[in-house]
Amino acid sequence: MEISKSDIVISLAGHDQGKLFYVIDTDGVYATLVDGKQRRVEKPKRKKLIHVRKVLRSDSKLAEKIRSGEHVLNSELRRELAVISRQINVSTKEGS
Repeated sequence: MEISKSDIVISLAGHDQGKLFYVIDTDGVYATLVDGKQRRVEKPKRKKLIHVRKVLRSDSKLAEKIRSGEHVLNSELRRELAVISRQINVSTKEGS
């Protein structure tokens, strides 16, 4: 599955395993990740693509800002990822 700018991914390895991130850039080998908390826009995380899995492709206003290269606020990232995290947790609990 191709990972591109503005996708939402989950970390599969490392101390941040299981956490959600927005991809703000990718070069084919590495993805640059932010979550607005530990990995803020000012200091993003660079992680190999094999260590992340795409969760979904967002069509929100925030995703559009990331794709167009506009400035993104950490508070926007935190808010959106919290909503998506709740949706994922609800859907996985309903399936069990």
